[in-house]
Amino acid sequence: MPVEFSVEDGVAVIIINRPEARNAIDRETALALESAVQRINAEPDIRCAVITGAGGHFCAGMDLKAFLRGEVMRLPGTGFAGFAQAVLDKPFIAAVEGYALAGGFEIVLACDMVVASSSARFGLTEVKRGLVANAGGLVRLPRQLPIKLASELVLTGEIFPAERLAAAGLVNRLVGEGEALAEAVRLAQTIAANGPLAVAISRRVLKEGLEWPEAELFERQFQITAPVFTSEDAREGAAAFAEKRKPVWKGC
Repeated sequence: MPVEFSVEDGVAVIIINRPEARNAIDRETALALESAVQRINAEPDIRCAVITGAGGHFCAGMDLKAFLRGEVMRLPGTGFAGFAQAVLDKPFIAAVEGYALAGGFEIVLACDMVVASSSARFGLTEVKRGLVANAGGLVRLPRQLPIKLASELVLTGEIFPAERLAAAGLVNRLVGEGEALAEAVRLAQTIAANGPLAVAISRRVLKEGLEWPEAELFERQFQITAPVFTSEDAREGAAAFAEKRKPVWKGC
């Protein structure tokens, strides 16, 4: 199977499973990733997701051999790998070991957070193959890194160590080699334990608010967040705090 999928305690884990190709994406893998995302979106018991790669690497991007065979890895509506342009209704955390290159790095950029091992390496290497990083690299990277650093990554195609990108704010947690998945799952479990409605609304404002005019920030925020304060989850959160117990969320 090109993709392994599991769920435990509200956290889904997607493992790209083509270690013989450094988890490069062929069409079969893209379709499997698209299916995994659809399942995560559809199942209310899944609160957060982690995506990683098997065999010590995250993903080396598009499988160039499959590309030469005429395979199409960009799917209608969901983009490269069935992931880069997909609607991600739940928070996603990338757990990166080894290489996250080209389209693999663009999968990382589509996620909400990144946990990387000290051995992780990131690069948008498309220009070295006469290609362009149009699966998110060109438009997401300058929104997540300073423009000078983003320009260096895009235009040189060079590979950067995790430490450099962590210093620039792209990596949330930097861990020892082999520890990225475990740490990402711990981070996901922390998110999954919170009120699902509050997480969803907060995430929406974080994303949409970047495009709002400054004069409209609070008005738009209040319109979106007001229902949270009258929700069943808000009452449950307060009651659970008062009664010194874990809340039982309903997501409404």
